[in-house]
Amino acid sequence: MSDPWTYTGRVASVGDGGAVTVTLVDESTFAISGRAGDVVTGGAQGLFVRDTRLLSRLELLVNGQHPEPLTAIGEEPFSATFVSRCQPLAGRSDSTVMVFRGRYVGQGMREDVILRNFGDEATFCSVEIFVASDFADLFAVKEGRSTEFEGEITHEPHRQSLEISYRRGTVSRGVVLQFSPAPAKVGEDIASFEAIVPAHGQWQACIEVHPVIEGKAIDPRYLCGQPVERAAPAERLAKWRRQVPQVETDHEKLGAVLTRSSEDLGALRIFDPDFPERVVMAAGAPWFMTVFGRDSLITSWMALVVDPDLALGVLQTLARFQGTDIDPRSDEQPGRILHEMRFGEAPSLSLGGGSIYYGSADATPLFVMLLGELRRWGLAREVVDELMPNAERALEWIEHFGDADGDGYVEYHRATDRGLANQGWKDSWDGIRYGDGRVAQAPIALCEVQAYVYSAYLARAHFAYEAGDHATYDRYRTKAAHLKADFNRDFWDEEKGWFAVGLDADKRRIDSLTSNMGHCLWTGIVEEDKAKLVADRLVSPELFSGWGVRTLATTNGGYNPISYHCGSVWPHDTAVVAAGLVRYGFVDYATRLVTALLDAGWSQGGRLPELFSGLDRHDFASPVPYPTSSSPQAWAAASPLLCLRSMLRLDPWVPYGRTWLAPVLLPGMTRLKVEGIPLGGSRVTVEVDESGFEVSGLAPEIEVVSEPRHPATAA
Repeated sequence: MSDPWTYTGRVASVGDGGAVTVTLVDESTFAISGRAGDVVTGGAQGLFVRDTRLLSRLELLVNGQHPEPLTAIGEEPFSATFVSRCQPLAGRSDSTVMVFRGRYVGQGMREDVILRNFGDEATFCSVEIFVASDFADLFAVKEGRSTEFEGEITHEPHRQSLEISYRRGTVSRGVVLQFSPAPAKVGEDIASFEAIVPAHGQWQACIEVHPVIEGKAIDPRYLCGQPVERAAPAERLAKWRRQVPQVETDHEKLGAVLTRSSEDLGALRIFDPDFPERVVMAAGAPWFMTVFGRDSLITSWMALVVDPDLALGVLQTLARFQGTDIDPRSDEQPGRILHEMRFGEAPSLSLGGGSIYYGSADATPLFVMLLGELRRWGLAREVVDELMPNAERALEWIEHFGDADGDGYVEYHRATDRGLANQGWKDSWDGIRYGDGRVAQAPIALCEVQAYVYSAYLARAHFAYEAGDHATYDRYRTKAAHLKADFNRDFWDEEKGWFAVGLDADKRRIDSLTSNMGHCLWTGIVEEDKAKLVADRLVSPELFSGWGVRTLATTNGGYNPISYHCGSVWPHDTAVVAAGLVRYGFVDYATRLVTALLDAGWSQGGRLPELFSGLDRHDFASPVPYPTSSSPQAWAAASPLLCLRSMLRLDPWVPYGRTWLAPVLLPGMTRLKVEGIPLGGSRVTVEVDESGFEVSGLAPEIEVVSEPRHPATAA
C-alpha cells in the first residue's frame, strides 16, 4: 500500500464510461454521483466525510426501474436537485410521474425524494433505496484500491433507520440513515416505501445520513423538516456573498469568471469546530478537501483583495500545527510548516485529530511572506503580532534545516522513501527535469523557493523596522541582498537566457525552460537587467499556449501537454507569472496572460480548473481538459482575483502610509469598478475608465501613489 502523498499512479474515474458526474461539497464533506443522483459501486463515487467513504451506494428505483435522468441543477456548491422521470407503464408512451431528489451535503447529508404525479388519477409507486457502505479510505478510492478491504462491517436495520458499522482494530466508524416517514421495510441494504401519489399531487420522503465517529453519531448540517436556508453552510455562503467586493465592468468574461471564482472559494472554506472563527482553505474537490500548506497560503494571498480573514485563518491554523520535533516518517522538523493534513482515522471532526505530513520546501517561507503581506495591507495587527514567534521559528527552519549544506539556498530531500521526492509546487515524481528530459534527483534547490525566501527575509526586515529593531532590520536586508546577488549569479544561464528551474546536488543548473521563473519576478528577486529576457521567454510560443503559461517549454525533453507538471497549464501559475510581469512593468505581456485565462475560464462555464492541457490554442478552440483535474480547486479559483489585483496594480504599504495604485484596463474594456476592497481597516472603492481612476473610502493618512511600484521595492 502506498502512502497518500507518494502515490503516482492513475486516479480512479468518478464516472461510468465517461458519464457526467455531479460533485457537491461543504468543508471536508463531499458527494460524487451520476446525473440522476445515484451513487453506484465499482468506481470513485460516494459520500465522503473526513476522508472516509460513508456511502458507496445510494440507488433509487421506482417500480423496480431506474428513473430516466433529465437534468441536475446545482443550486449551491453544497446542494443540487436531480430531476428524472419514471419509466412509462406498459402500453403508454409517456410517464406522468417525475422524480425530484434534493440533496444537501454538510457533515453528512440530507436527501429529499419527491414524486410528482401530473396524471388525472392517483398512482401507486414502489420506491426502493439501495445503500451500501465500504468505509474505504479516500486514498484507496482515489487510487482504485477500495477492494483491498480490511475490517468488519455490520448492518442493523430498525423500523425507521439503518445503522451500518465498521471496525478495524481500535478504529470504529459508522453511518446511520434515518428515514421519514417510516419505510414499509428496512433491510440490510434497502429501504422500501409504498407510495400512493395523488392526481396532480406529490409524495415525499426524507433521508438523513449521520456519520458515526468512535461510536458518536453526528447530526448533518441539514435536518429533515428544517428550513434549508437556516443551515450553517447556507448562512455562511450568504454572509460570504454579502461581504465579497462587488465588481462592475463591461468586460463580460471578467465579470463571469470573477463571480464563479468567488462562489468556488466560498465553497472551499473549512471551519474547525475547535476554532470556529478561523477560516481555512481546502485545496480542491474532490480529492483535496483538506488543509494544504502551500495551496492554502498562496490561495489566501491571492484572495486578499476579497477577504483577509482567509489569510488570517490559514496562518493561525498552520501556526498551530507548526513542526516541533524531528520525525523522518512525516518529514517534520522544528519550525517547518505542514504540507498536508488528513483525517482517515481521526477521532473527531476537529482539525486537531488529523495526521500531518510536512514535506514541503516552500510552505515555510510562504508563511512568512503572507504574514508580511497582511502587515502591508494594515490588517489584524494584533493577530499578526501574535504570530511573530511562529515566523521566527519558520526563519530558523529556513536557515538551518532548509539550508542543510549551508550554501545559502533552501534545498529539499525527503528523509525516507515514504515522503515526496519533489517538494515544491511541482511535486510529481518527474516534475523537475533537465533540458534534455532527464528527471532531476534531490537534493534540489528550486528557483521559486529561493524567491520566496528572499521575500520572507524582506518581510522580517520590515517587521523589525517598525519595531525600531535596526540590528535585525539590517541583518535581514543584508541576507536578502546577498541572496538576490547569489541567485542571479548561480541560477542564471547566460547562454540560454533564462533562470534554471533549480540547482542539483552538485550545484549544477537544472537547465529546463519552465514557468517557475515567473514566480521569481513576482517576488522581485530578479535583477532588472535580466527581467526583459525572462518576460520574453514567458510569453514565447515555447511556454505560452494561448490559454496560459505551460509548466515546461515545448522545446524541452520530457514535454508532454497532458502531463501533470511537464507541459500542462495551471491557472494559478499563469496568474502569478502575470503578477510578476506587472511588477516589472511588462503590462502588455501581463494583460495578454490575463485575457487568455479569462478566455479559458469563459469556455469552461466561468470556472478555471486545477489545470488543463498545454495544447496550443491555434489547434483547439477551447482548452483540452486534464482528465483528473480538481474542480473547483482553490488556487485556480483565486487566480482571477490575483489577476484583478494585477490589473489594478494595487500594492498597499499601509504601515508606511501609502499604497501604489495604477490601474490598467484589458483590451476592449472601457470601465471597471471594484467596491469594498478591505484595506487598512476600511472598505475601499476603485473606479477606472478610459480617462483615469478614482479612489474612495481609503483612510486619509494613506497616500495613493499613482505609479507602478518599482521592482526593487520590498515584497
